[in-house]
Amino acid sequence: MTTIQESVQESAPGPAPTALPTASRPQPEPAHLADLLLRAAEQYPGHGLQYCLTDDPAESRLQPYPELLDEARLILAGLRARGAEAGRKVALLLERPDDFLPAFWACLLGGMTACPLVPLRNDQERWSAQLAHVNALLDGPLLVTTARLCDELPEIPDLEVAVLTDLTADAPLGSDLMEISEAKPTDVALMVLTSGSTGNSKAVMLTHANLLASMAAKAGTQGLTSADITLNWISYDHVAALLEAHLLPLSVGANQLQTTPDTILGDPVRFLRLIDAHRVTMTFTPNFLLGLINQALEPLPDDLSLDLSSLRHIVSGGEANLVTTGVAFLDRLAEYGLARDVLWPAFGMTETCAGSIYNREFPEGDLGAEFAAVGRPVTGLTIRIAAEDGAEGGAADAPDRVLDEGEIGEVQLNGPMITGGYFNNAQATKDAFTADGWFRTGDLGRLVDGRLTLVGRSKDSIIVNGVNYFSHELEALLEDLDGIRKSYVAAFPTRPEGSDTEQLVVAFATTLDPADEAGLHRLLIAVRNSVVMAWGFRPALLLPLPADAFPKTSLGKIQRSLMRKRLEAGDYAAQRSTVDDVVTRHLGGYTAPEGETEQALAEIYAELFDMAPGTVSATASFFDLGGTSLDILRMKRLVGSRLGAVDLPVLAILTAPSVRELAKRLTVREKADPAAYDPIVPLQTSGEKTPLFCVHPGVGEVLVFVNLAKYFVQERPFYALRARGFNPGEKPFESFDEMARTYAAAIREKQPHGPYALAGYSFGSAVAFEIAKILEAEGERVDFLGSFNLPPHIKYRMDELDYIETAVNLAMFLELVSKQQAAELPAQLRPLGKDEQLKHLIDIAPPERLAELDLDLARFTAWADLADGLTGLGRTYQPSGNVRRMSVFYAIPLRGTKEDWLNNELRRWDEHTREENRYLDVPGEHYTLMGPKHVAAFQTILRSELDRSLDGK
Repeated sequence: MTTIQESVQESAPGPAPTALPTASRPQPEPAHLADLLLRAAEQYPGHGLQYCLTDDPAESRLQPYPELLDEARLILAGLRARGAEAGRKVALLLERPDDFLPAFWACLLGGMTACPLVPLRNDQERWSAQLAHVNALLDGPLLVTTARLCDELPEIPDLEVAVLTDLTADAPLGSDLMEISEAKPTDVALMVLTSGSTGNSKAVMLTHANLLASMAAKAGTQGLTSADITLNWISYDHVAALLEAHLLPLSVGANQLQTTPDTILGDPVRFLRLIDAHRVTMTFTPNFLLGLINQALEPLPDDLSLDLSSLRHIVSGGEANLVTTGVAFLDRLAEYGLARDVLWPAFGMTETCAGSIYNREFPEGDLGAEFAAVGRPVTGLTIRIAAEDGAEGGAADAPDRVLDEGEIGEVQLNGPMITGGYFNNAQATKDAFTADGWFRTGDLGRLVDGRLTLVGRSKDSIIVNGVNYFSHELEALLEDLDGIRKSYVAAFPTRPEGSDTEQLVVAFATTLDPADEAGLHRLLIAVRNSVVMAWGFRPALLLPLPADAFPKTSLGKIQRSLMRKRLEAGDYAAQRSTVDDVVTRHLGGYTAPEGETEQALAEIYAELFDMAPGTVSATASFFDLGGTSLDILRMKRLVGSRLGAVDLPVLAILTAPSVRELAKRLTVREKADPAAYDPIVPLQTSGEKTPLFCVHPGVGEVLVFVNLAKYFVQERPFYALRARGFNPGEKPFESFDEMARTYAAAIREKQPHGPYALAGYSFGSAVAFEIAKILEAEGERVDFLGSFNLPPHIKYRMDELDYIETAVNLAMFLELVSKQQAAELPAQLRPLGKDEQLKHLIDIAPPERLAELDLDLARFTAWADLADGLTGLGRTYQPSGNVRRMSVFYAIPLRGTKEDWLNNELRRWDEHTREENRYLDVPGEHYTLMGPKHVAAFQTILRSELDRSLDGK
């Protein structure tokens, strides 16, 4: 086990510490934020950032503060070479902490304004709207991102983009472009976007003076010194991560451990293991993680070995803190040295520079209450409670009426850490402050003996897992769905008994025929998927109601708080039961789990999806139930801990998504039975229309179809065909003909007779063609045969792919390298041996992506060997014979123009069909046509063509 202190001593020597110019030497009181990093680098050269981005809690990489300063100045030189000067706004779309933090400091050293962003990969339309809004709101900022994200970015007119690695590669070393700017205290250092929809989020302005005042007050309250070791796992678009968990420890020269959200949310106990492994003294987390940890430790594992005695306090903010959750956390972990007073419920907002009020009297000061108080303010911050209706009968500019101790009203704040307002939004700034200059938090609370307790919110918002969401924004989005009645959508929170965080309820009235049960089920799925794409989590309850069940004010405003009270009083029990019945029927009814493995998996599904034990059908799909990528990681952890399948690949969950299928996969793994191979992967099983069978590309795997399959829910089953050789004991195909005949037999077993619908992506196009020939020769009809962007003659392309080209293409397909890297790497790696080539690809891959795919060098090597074998089969392939007809979907080719690709290559399918083919233009490039950026457009074209072909039109 390597602690931070040991890593400082053992790490390999890096560049010499930066020589600080005399003019830039930190003064006793910092004048601007750059002084904090300069002082940390000079006074604490052995301290810094410890990046822990792998599965091993003890494994980490140290970047001392002098090296952080050096890297930030290098990026600064690159920014200035791009024309960015002091005052320029720089949007940072950087997901990894070791990318984000140096770029953030480059902005501060250069007197620029940084604005963190987060990618919205699952919804290209929303991501496009977000970036367009940010571009307009911030007056044309420079967007800094990675090469990988740059490949995925929607096209935004006039958005200036710079790739981080290009900035450092082009930076002129040792020039005056690396000199540090002297920002004024009133200059805006940071802009943070408020929670909200893509089109109306506000940019909170935080000046150097705001941030310096906040850091000094926090450090004083928390008693932080350079001897502390802090831990952060929150992403940097969250203000608490950037200020509470990075800027604050840096301001005192403390060491700080940095990891990513996925590493913690996929395994909450890892939070504790990191504290133990690195002797962490201070950390931050919203309350919901404490609940996840409690759940994961129920009961306490016999083999749990932890020493938590180093921890002085956990700041817990971002959402209400349940007293029972906090006390259970403290009680469970007391035997591991966790102090009774370690948990500090807190309150802060982006507008207050994150945490500004701390409860240091928990739990004794809160016993008997449902929610913990948030405590007392830091030095310099003043709290008052004002009447919600403002000044009584006075002028609009009169001050609000201040309430007496114990009375409930709006919480208002004043102090040097409070924002001056919102950039380019004078109205929002005016609305946020009272006539006498106090900031209006929008929260309701009371003060007793200077101690603040929150009791509700005066604005319509929902806080889930520490993030604030606004009801009206989701309602506006959902109103556009077919089947939703306008002005009858209500999004509001509920907190079921025993829940550690608020949950989302979406109630809506429909325009559907009451007898259209299938239509209602499709609408439920559309609402759920829209929420997931917009806000990143599932609603806990979808509630179709009659229009007269929506209480409205005289002005037509839905009274969400009243609906919440009615829900929690049980008024909607009949409607909830109806929804449960509809969903169960349309998921194929209830099939009881059989055997211990299925029963254990059903219990895990119930826990993941907040379902009652005994209601999970053995045949219901993980995705039909609303599973997300985060749920997959939690599921992997639960299956590992409860069933011992610690090395279960994420791919197994993707390709065996029901309880029954996954239980079968686990059993097959135990028996290592090669006869268990089945090429059919059911990605979506609902719907009455003709099933679609899609053949894998040249890498052999079917992940590329997962996003596409979701669009066929309740319409037609979607099956993918996966190559042989992935599972233990499976022997790869020895010939192209063997592969095609194996797939044809599997398809006929799944669907004994036609008409059939087949398609193949890239390499899979030729395989699908051969399958269609086999089925037609057996007297069956193939009414739809699709080729996704590959001509019949593939030998020449296969001949171009040597082993390293194939391995690099596989790495790009798996998002381990970017498109730009994929173009450059083969030539760079070709002189190396095979083992060195593959090791390099794994070494440069993002650790979090490797963790998500459960890939290590051995697994990647096996996959590359399998892909190379398929490429070899393609070298032997010569198309012959014909089928009835084809639908050829064409995108931008790997090289050359789209027109040449269509006319000279793809149209050669005409030589192998008896009827006229159809050629359909689809957006994107060969490797991206079904990726997040283009899948929505692609599925529309594909579904329309399927309907046309199968209806005989």
